[in-house]
Amino acid sequence: MRHFLSTLDYSRAELEALLAAARALKAGPHAQSLAGKSIALLFFNPSLRTRTSFELGMHQLGGKAIVLEPGKGAWPIEFDDNVVMDGEPEEHVREVARVLSRYVDAIAVRAFPKFQRWDIDREDRVITAFARHATVPVINMETITHPCQELALALTMQEKLGRLDGKKFLLTWTYHPRPLNTAVANSALILAAKMGMDVTLLCPTPEYRLDDRYMDAAAKLSADQGRTLTVSHDIASAYRGADMVYAKSWGALPYFGRWDQEQPIREQHRHFMVDREKLELTPDALFSHCLPVRRNVKVSDWVLDSPRAIHIDEAENRLHVQKALLHALLSGLPTGLPTGAL
Repeated sequence: MRHFLSTLDYSRAELEALLAAARALKAGPHAQSLAGKSIALLFFNPSLRTRTSFELGMHQLGGKAIVLEPGKGAWPIEFDDNVVMDGEPEEHVREVARVLSRYVDAIAVRAFPKFQRWDIDREDRVITAFARHATVPVINMETITHPCQELALALTMQEKLGRLDGKKFLLTWTYHPRPLNTAVANSALILAAKMGMDVTLLCPTPEYRLDDRYMDAAAKLSADQGRTLTVSHDIASAYRGADMVYAKSWGALPYFGRWDQEQPIREQHRHFMVDREKLELTPDALFSHCLPVRRNVKVSDWVLDSPRAIHIDEAENRLHVQKALLHALLSGLPTGLPTGAL
Protein backbone atom coordinates (compact mmCIF):
# COMPACT_ATOMS: atom_id res chain seq x y z
CA MET A 1 0.00 0.00 0.00
CA ARG A 2 1.24 3.48 -0.86
CA HIS A 3 -0.25 6.90 -0.10
CA PHE A 4 -0.17 9.96 -2.37
CA LEU A 5 0.39 12.82 0.07
CA SER A 6 3.22 14.75 -1.62
CA THR A 7 5.21 14.43 -4.82
CA LEU A 8 8.31 14.73 -2.64
CA ASP A 9 7.62 11.06 -1.84
CA TYR A 10 7.78 10.11 -5.54
CA SER A 11 10.73 10.07 -7.94
CA ARG A 12 10.65 11.90 -11.24
CA ALA A 13 10.53 8.53 -13.02
CA GLU A 14 7.42 7.54 -11.06
CA LEU A 15 5.73 10.85 -11.83
CA GLU A 16 6.64 10.53 -15.52
CA ALA A 17 5.02 7.08 -15.52
CA LEU A 18 1.82 8.53 -14.05
CA LEU A 19 1.85 11.29 -16.67
CA ALA A 20 2.32 8.72 -19.45
CA ALA A 21 -0.64 6.78 -18.05
CA ALA A 22 -2.70 9.99 -17.95
CA ARG A 23 -1.91 10.66 -21.62
CA ALA A 24 -3.05 7.14 -22.51
CA LEU A 25 -6.29 7.55 -20.56
CA LYS A 26 -6.92 10.93 -22.15
CA ALA A 27 -6.45 9.54 -25.65
CA GLY A 28 -8.36 6.29 -25.30
CA PRO A 29 -11.79 5.04 -24.31
CA HIS A 30 -12.71 4.77 -20.64
CA ALA A 31 -11.51 1.39 -19.39
CA GLN A 32 -13.54 -0.05 -16.50
CA SER A 33 -10.33 -0.94 -14.67
CA LEU A 34 -11.71 -0.02 -11.23
CA ALA A 35 -15.06 -1.82 -11.45
CA GLY A 36 -16.11 -2.79 -7.93
CA LYS A 37 -13.67 -0.31 -6.31
CA SER A 38 -14.70 2.66 -4.19
CA ILE A 39 -13.24 5.81 -2.67
CA ALA A 40 -14.37 8.13 0.13
CA LEU A 41 -13.81 11.82 -0.68
CA LEU A 42 -13.65 13.90 2.51
CA PHE A 43 -14.09 17.62 1.95
CA PHE A 44 -13.38 19.90 4.90
CA ASN A 45 -13.34 22.84 2.45
CA PRO A 46 -15.24 23.90 -0.70
CA SER A 47 -14.35 22.41 -4.07
CA LEU A 48 -15.38 22.63 -7.71
CA ARG A 49 -12.69 21.08 -9.94
CA THR A 50 -11.34 18.64 -7.36
CA ARG A 51 -14.70 17.17 -6.41
CA THR A 52 -15.98 17.01 -9.98
CA SER A 53 -12.82 15.47 -11.42
CA PHE A 54 -12.44 12.84 -8.68
CA GLU A 55 -16.11 11.82 -8.75
CA LEU A 56 -16.23 11.71 -12.53
CA GLY A 57 -12.85 10.03 -12.86
CA MET A 58 -13.84 7.23 -10.52
CA HIS A 59 -17.12 6.80 -12.40
CA GLN A 60 -15.39 6.65 -15.78
CA LEU A 61 -13.08 3.89 -14.49
CA GLY A 62 -16.08 1.90 -13.29
CA GLY A 63 -15.74 2.68 -9.59
CA LYS A 64 -17.84 4.50 -7.00
CA ALA A 65 -17.04 7.75 -5.17
CA ILE A 66 -18.75 8.69 -1.91
CA VAL A 67 -18.56 12.36 -0.88
CA LEU A 68 -18.46 13.21 2.83
CA GLU A 69 -18.37 16.66 4.42
CA PRO A 70 -17.40 16.37 8.10
CA GLY A 71 -19.29 18.91 10.16
CA LYS A 72 -22.10 19.06 7.58
CA GLY A 73 -23.46 15.78 6.31
CA ALA A 74 -21.00 13.79 8.43
CA TRP A 75 -19.98 14.04 12.09
CA PRO A 76 -17.27 16.58 12.98
CA ILE A 77 -13.93 14.86 13.66
CA GLU A 78 -11.30 15.25 16.39
CA PHE A 79 -7.63 14.99 15.34
CA ASP A 80 -5.68 15.65 18.54
CA ASP A 81 -4.61 12.64 20.59
CA ASN A 82 -5.16 12.21 24.34
CA VAL A 83 -7.93 14.79 24.32
CA VAL A 84 -11.14 14.84 26.38
CA MET A 85 -13.74 15.05 23.63
CA ASP A 86 -16.27 17.30 25.33
CA GLY A 87 -16.39 19.86 22.50
CA GLU A 88 -17.94 19.88 19.02
CA PRO A 89 -16.27 16.77 17.45
CA GLU A 90 -18.36 13.63 17.84
CA GLU A 91 -15.75 11.06 16.81
CA HIS A 92 -12.01 10.67 16.51
CA VAL A 93 -10.01 10.20 13.32
CA ARG A 94 -8.76 6.89 14.74
CA GLU A 95 -12.27 5.46 14.38
CA VAL A 96 -13.17 7.34 11.19
CA ALA A 97 -10.09 6.23 9.24
CA ARG A 98 -10.35 2.61 10.33
CA VAL A 99 -14.09 2.34 9.70
CA LEU A 100 -13.82 3.93 6.24
CA SER A 101 -10.96 1.55 5.47
CA ARG A 102 -13.39 -1.34 6.02
CA TYR A 103 -15.85 0.21 3.54
CA VAL A 104 -13.74 1.69 0.71
CA ASP A 105 -10.55 1.02 -1.19
CA ALA A 106 -9.09 4.52 -0.80
CA ILE A 107 -9.64 7.73 1.15
CA ALA A 108 -9.03 11.22 -0.28
CA VAL A 109 -8.86 14.32 1.92
CA ARG A 110 -9.13 18.06 1.28
CA ALA A 111 -8.35 20.12 4.38
CA PHE A 112 -6.92 23.64 4.28
CA PRO A 113 -4.82 25.20 7.07
CA LYS A 114 -6.64 27.15 9.76
CA PHE A 115 -4.47 30.25 9.10
CA GLN A 116 -3.76 30.82 12.78
CA ARG A 117 -0.30 29.34 13.48
CA TRP A 118 1.97 28.13 10.70
CA ASP A 119 4.11 26.06 13.07
CA ILE A 120 0.99 23.96 13.72
CA ASP A 121 -0.53 24.04 10.23
CA ARG A 122 2.73 22.97 8.56
CA GLU A 123 2.39 19.62 10.38
CA ASP A 124 -0.56 18.85 8.09
CA ARG A 125 -2.30 17.03 10.94
CA VAL A 126 -5.55 16.13 9.21
CA ILE A 127 -4.23 14.17 6.27
CA THR A 128 -1.26 12.73 8.16
CA ALA A 129 -3.68 11.41 10.79
CA PHE A 130 -5.74 9.71 8.09
CA ALA A 131 -2.59 8.24 6.56
CA ARG A 132 -1.44 6.99 9.96
CA HIS A 133 -4.70 5.25 10.89
CA ALA A 134 -6.13 4.16 7.52
CA THR A 135 -5.39 0.72 6.13
CA VAL A 136 -6.08 1.82 2.53
CA PRO A 137 -4.27 4.40 0.34
CA VAL A 138 -4.83 8.05 1.28
CA ILE A 139 -4.76 10.77 -1.40
CA ASN A 140 -4.11 14.47 -0.85
CA MET A 141 -6.82 16.58 -2.54
CA GLU A 142 -5.13 19.75 -1.16
CA THR A 143 -3.86 20.51 2.28
CA ILE A 144 -0.60 22.49 2.58
CA THR A 145 0.40 21.00 -0.77
CA HIS A 146 -1.66 20.12 -3.83
CA PRO A 147 0.07 17.19 -5.57
CA CYS A 148 -2.83 16.42 -7.93
CA GLN A 149 -2.67 20.00 -9.23
CA GLU A 150 1.07 19.45 -9.76
CA LEU A 151 0.41 16.46 -11.98
CA ALA A 152 -2.14 18.40 -14.05
CA LEU A 153 0.28 21.30 -14.45
CA ALA A 154 3.08 18.95 -15.52
CA LEU A 155 0.90 17.17 -18.07
CA THR A 156 -0.31 20.46 -19.53
CA MET A 157 3.18 21.92 -19.81
CA GLN A 158 4.46 18.75 -21.50
CA GLU A 159 1.58 18.94 -24.00
CA LYS A 160 2.41 22.56 -24.84
CA LEU A 161 6.19 22.81 -24.37
CA GLY A 162 7.42 19.27 -24.92
CA ARG A 163 10.33 18.16 -22.76
CA LEU A 164 10.58 20.53 -19.79
CA ASP A 165 14.28 20.26 -18.98
CA GLY A 166 15.93 23.67 -19.27
CA LYS A 167 12.71 25.62 -19.76
CA LYS A 168 12.33 28.73 -17.57
CA PHE A 169 9.42 28.50 -15.12
CA LEU A 170 8.25 31.68 -13.39
CA LEU A 171 6.12 31.22 -10.27
CA THR A 172 4.75 34.65 -9.48
CA TRP A 173 2.86 35.88 -6.43
CA THR A 174 -0.23 37.92 -7.28
CA TYR A 175 -2.43 40.21 -5.26
CA HIS A 176 -5.60 38.91 -3.61
CA PRO A 177 -7.74 40.79 -1.06
CA ARG A 178 -7.05 38.16 1.61
CA PRO A 179 -4.25 35.71 2.50
CA LEU A 180 -4.55 32.33 0.83
CA ASN A 181 -3.07 28.88 1.34
CA THR A 182 0.50 28.33 0.09
CA ALA A 183 -0.37 24.80 -1.13
CA VAL A 184 -0.39 25.39 -4.89
CA ALA A 185 2.72 27.57 -4.72
CA ASN A 186 4.58 24.93 -2.69
CA SER A 187 3.56 22.27 -5.18
CA ALA A 188 4.33 24.28 -8.32
CA LEU A 189 7.79 25.08 -6.98
CA ILE A 190 8.56 21.41 -6.32
CA LEU A 191 7.05 20.21 -9.59
CA ALA A 192 8.99 22.65 -11.79
CA ALA A 193 12.26 21.84 -10.02
CA LYS A 194 11.64 18.10 -10.16
CA MET A 195 10.96 18.27 -13.91
CA GLY A 196 14.32 19.91 -14.59
CA MET A 197 13.17 23.48 -15.21
CA ASP A 198 15.06 26.64 -14.27
CA VAL A 199 12.76 28.10 -11.63
CA THR A 200 12.23 31.70 -10.56
CA LEU A 201 10.06 32.54 -7.55
CA LEU A 202 8.82 36.12 -7.84
CA CYS A 203 7.30 37.65 -4.70
CA PRO A 204 6.92 41.21 -3.36
CA THR A 205 9.20 40.99 -0.31
CA PRO A 206 11.26 38.35 1.52
CA GLU A 207 8.28 37.76 3.84
CA TYR A 208 6.51 36.04 0.95
CA ARG A 209 9.14 33.35 0.48
CA LEU A 210 7.68 29.89 0.87
CA ASP A 211 8.35 27.54 3.75
CA ASP A 212 11.98 26.40 4.00
CA ARG A 213 10.85 22.78 3.64
CA TYR A 214 9.83 23.47 0.03
CA MET A 215 12.48 26.07 -0.75
CA ASP A 216 15.24 23.72 0.36
CA ALA A 217 13.75 20.72 -1.44
CA ALA A 218 13.39 22.69 -4.68
CA ALA A 219 16.94 23.99 -4.39
CA LYS A 220 18.28 20.46 -4.01
CA LEU A 221 16.17 19.11 -6.87
CA SER A 222 17.42 21.94 -9.10
CA ALA A 223 21.06 21.49 -8.13
CA ASP A 224 20.93 17.72 -8.63
CA GLN A 225 19.87 18.31 -12.25
CA GLY A 226 22.22 21.19 -12.96
CA ARG A 227 19.39 23.72 -12.94
CA THR A 228 18.78 26.94 -11.01
CA LEU A 229 16.34 28.20 -8.40
CA THR A 230 16.18 32.00 -8.09
CA VAL A 231 14.18 34.20 -5.74
CA SER A 232 13.40 37.64 -7.16
CA HIS A 233 11.49 40.71 -6.07
CA ASP A 234 11.98 42.50 -9.40
CA ILE A 235 9.09 42.02 -11.80
CA ALA A 236 10.80 42.91 -15.08
CA SER A 237 13.90 40.76 -14.66
CA ALA A 238 11.89 37.81 -13.35
CA TYR A 239 9.57 37.76 -16.38
CA ARG A 240 12.24 38.14 -19.04
CA GLY A 241 12.98 34.90 -20.86
CA ALA A 242 10.24 32.91 -19.14
CA ASP A 243 8.71 30.01 -21.05
CA MET A 244 5.95 29.44 -18.50
CA VAL A 245 4.31 31.93 -16.13
CA TYR A 246 2.34 30.39 -13.28
CA ALA A 247 0.41 32.73 -11.00
CA LYS A 248 -0.82 32.22 -7.45
CA SER A 249 -1.55 34.35 -4.44
CA TRP A 250 -0.52 33.24 -0.96
CA GLY A 251 -0.18 34.62 2.53
CA ALA A 252 3.11 35.75 4.06
CA LEU A 253 4.16 33.09 6.57
CA PRO A 254 5.70 35.50 9.13
CA TYR A 255 2.26 37.12 9.43
CA PHE A 256 0.28 33.89 9.53
CA GLY A 257 -2.80 34.56 11.69
CA ARG A 258 -1.97 38.29 11.90
CA TRP A 259 -3.90 39.69 8.94
CA ASP A 260 -3.94 43.23 10.33
CA GLN A 261 -0.15 43.32 10.03
CA GLU A 262 0.09 41.69 6.61
CA GLN A 263 -2.67 43.66 4.91
CA PRO A 264 -0.75 46.97 4.58
CA ILE A 265 2.17 45.15 2.91
CA ARG A 266 -0.16 43.30 0.56
CA GLU A 267 -2.02 46.45 -0.45
CA GLN A 268 1.24 48.02 -1.64
CA HIS A 269 1.71 45.27 -4.23
CA ARG A 270 -1.50 45.23 -6.26
CA HIS A 271 0.69 45.86 -9.32
CA PHE A 272 1.91 42.24 -9.21
CA MET A 273 -1.25 41.31 -11.15
CA VAL A 274 -0.34 39.35 -14.31
CA ASP A 275 -1.18 41.55 -17.30
CA ARG A 276 -0.31 42.08 -20.96
CA GLU A 277 2.63 44.39 -20.22
CA LYS A 278 4.32 41.78 -18.05
CA LEU A 279 3.59 38.80 -20.29
CA GLU A 280 5.01 40.66 -23.29
CA LEU A 281 8.36 40.84 -21.47
CA THR A 282 8.66 37.15 -22.29
CA PRO A 283 9.32 35.65 -25.75
CA ASP A 284 6.15 33.57 -26.13
CA ALA A 285 5.51 32.46 -22.57
CA LEU A 286 2.45 30.43 -21.75
CA PHE A 287 0.33 31.33 -18.72
CA SER A 288 -1.63 29.21 -16.29
CA HIS A 289 -3.38 29.31 -12.94
CA CYS A 290 -4.87 26.57 -10.77
CA LEU A 291 -8.29 28.30 -10.53
CA PRO A 292 -10.43 29.83 -9.17
CA VAL A 293 -9.04 33.15 -10.37
CA ARG A 294 -10.29 36.69 -9.77
CA ARG A 295 -10.21 38.51 -13.10
CA ASN A 296 -8.51 41.91 -13.14
CA VAL A 297 -7.36 41.38 -9.57
CA LYS A 298 -4.94 38.47 -9.90
CA VAL A 299 -4.83 38.25 -13.70
CA SER A 300 -6.10 40.59 -16.41
CA ASP A 301 -8.79 39.72 -18.94
CA TRP A 302 -6.25 40.09 -21.75
CA VAL A 303 -4.04 37.35 -20.32
CA LEU A 304 -6.83 34.94 -19.41
CA ASP A 305 -8.49 35.32 -22.82
CA SER A 306 -5.30 35.18 -24.88
CA PRO A 307 -4.04 32.12 -26.81
CA ARG A 308 -1.15 31.94 -24.34
CA ALA A 309 -3.48 31.00 -21.47
CA ILE A 310 -3.64 27.25 -20.78
CA HIS A 311 -5.48 27.30 -17.45
CA ILE A 312 -8.56 25.58 -18.91
CA ASP A 313 -6.38 22.82 -20.33
CA GLU A 314 -4.78 22.40 -16.90
CA ALA A 315 -8.20 22.18 -15.27
CA GLU A 316 -9.28 19.48 -17.73
CA ASN A 317 -6.10 17.54 -17.08
CA ARG A 318 -7.01 17.23 -13.41
CA LEU A 319 -9.45 14.54 -14.55
CA HIS A 320 -6.90 12.57 -16.55
CA VAL A 321 -4.02 12.63 -14.04
CA GLN A 322 -6.33 11.65 -11.21
CA LYS A 323 -7.66 8.73 -13.19
CA ALA A 324 -4.08 7.60 -13.74
CA LEU A 325 -3.38 7.99 -10.03
CA LEU A 326 -6.52 6.11 -8.99
CA HIS A 327 -5.73 3.32 -11.41
CA ALA A 328 -2.16 3.07 -10.11
CA LEU A 329 -3.13 3.02 -6.43
CA LEU A 330 -6.22 0.81 -6.65
CA SER A 331 -5.67 -1.63 -9.52
CA GLY A 332 -3.12 -3.71 -7.68
CA LEU A 333 -0.44 -2.82 -10.23
CA PRO A 334 2.80 -0.99 -9.28
CA THR A 335 2.38 2.75 -8.67
CA GLY A 336 4.85 3.58 -11.41
CA LEU A 337 2.97 1.54 -13.96
CA PRO A 338 3.94 1.57 -17.63
CA THR A 339 1.47 2.98 -20.14
CA GLY A 340 0.89 -0.47 -21.60
CA ALA A 341 -0.57 -1.64 -18.28
CA LEU A 342 -3.73 0.34 -19.02
